[in-house]
Amino acid sequence: MSEALADRVTGGVDDLTAADLLRVIRERRAVENQAAADQLILAAQWADLHPPESIHDAATFSVPSAGQEHEEPIAGEGCPLVAEFCIAELGGVLGVSTVAAKKLIGQALELRHRLPRLWAQVHAGRVPAWKARAVAETTIHSSPALTKEAAGFVDAQVAAVAGKVGPAQLDRLVAEAIKRFNLAAPDPAADPEDGWLHVDPRHVTIDTQEVHFAGTMRLEAEIDMADAIDLDRVLAQGAATQAALGSTESLNVRRAKALGDLARTQTALDLHTQGPTDAAAAKTEDGLPVAREVVLHAHFNAHFDDNFDDNFDASTAGEQTVFGPTGRLEERQRLVLLDQVRSWCSDTRTKITIKPVIDLNTQLATDAYEIPDRIREQVILRDKTCVFPRCTRPARRCDIDHVIPHDPNAEAEGRPQPGPTQTDNLAALCRGHHRLKTFTAWRYDMVAPGIYEWTSPHGHRYRRDHHGTTAIEPPETTGPPSVPRPRRP
Repeated sequence: MSEALADRVTGGVDDLTAADLLRVIRERRAVENQAAADQLILAAQWADLHPPESIHDAATFSVPSAGQEHEEPIAGEGCPLVAEFCIAELGGVLGVSTVAAKKLIGQALELRHRLPRLWAQVHAGRVPAWKARAVAETTIHSSPALTKEAAGFVDAQVAAVAGKVGPAQLDRLVAEAIKRFNLAAPDPAADPEDGWLHVDPRHVTIDTQEVHFAGTMRLEAEIDMADAIDLDRVLAQGAATQAALGSTESLNVRRAKALGDLARTQTALDLHTQGPTDAAAAKTEDGLPVAREVVLHAHFNAHFDDNFDDNFDASTAGEQTVFGPTGRLEERQRLVLLDQVRSWCSDTRTKITIKPVIDLNTQLATDAYEIPDRIREQVILRDKTCVFPRCTRPARRCDIDHVIPHDPNAEAEGRPQPGPTQTDNLAALCRGHHRLKTFTAWRYDMVAPGIYEWTSPHGHRYRRDHHGTTAIEPPETTGPPSVPRPRRP
């Protein structure tokens, strides 16, 4: 871009011609793509500098499976291992979570070591980095795992079309690689016409990351044809029943409510046939036990009476939306409507538990090292999530850490306890970041209730509070060094 044109763009002058605008946009996209490609090189080089050591285990992903978690490597067979504690520092300077930084490093190593043709195309500018990363993510987490040779087959096929492959085509390529390299037993349920190319697309996905202000979540599913027809029939019947009972809501709304009714009825039926049979088992007026309990922690800035009735003062309920007063769910830090809570409580098969309010401004303390439930609950409510920069793991699933370590020998030696078990010395840390704080040079201080300042081993500082994470006084730099380019095969 010429200097004159650059000045006009950065200076906010809006007299660029159509041709100028197109040229600038194309050049800026090229710069963006090159920066993303450079980021992959640098992430791989960061991994090279940090192999696992005796105290630093290799980084892995914890993947839920059959109600438990198992560990999966961050990149496939043939890629170097990476020390788990180096990843948080990279995530900090990139402004992303530790998990996101772990994915970046894993994908960079997968491309460099197992998908070299695609790696070369990325750095030649023929394939955008985001497309290559999507391919790497698929080959890393293939089930069964791809050998280096099988990954090489996928690499050759994708590189042949310069990365122009969609998710369905990529799934078929992976399935073909599994077949060619005998990585699993044949699936007798697969289509005999394409055998190993069969990929089962069935899934039910609930997007819990995005909640509409109406208090709804999006659900997407791919199910067996017979199941789909049966479900459609049941939803139609449920919607018609609601209309017959006087509902004036739209058909779509009634079908959505019918799906929720179906879920609650099914859990109740399951418990009716499988649960306790003694007379003490809780039952509702229709003779069925209460539905399976789902624990949600909702917080409202409101006072309501025992009947949850119209005496409720909406003006004290916190945030207001066009749909009514809202509160906060601890689960995934999402909004919840007061009217929704009212409707849940009115369901005869809903189990409601009300816990006493804990004053978050009161200092709680104990002389013991062990943390009592009341202090633990206060810390959970104050911190809401793990307090490491950009970590979003709910505090209820975290460890409670002594910010200043507790000294078990202080009392015996007649010294003041440097790390007391009290509110202003406790913080919620997920297990991974708790280990990071314990075994590495990462350090943090609580500068005010719920406000933390972290310092990384390389001196980068971050402030973490309820608004998120911000960098503090980033170290001075003289400009980025040049990035060495990989040689083309």
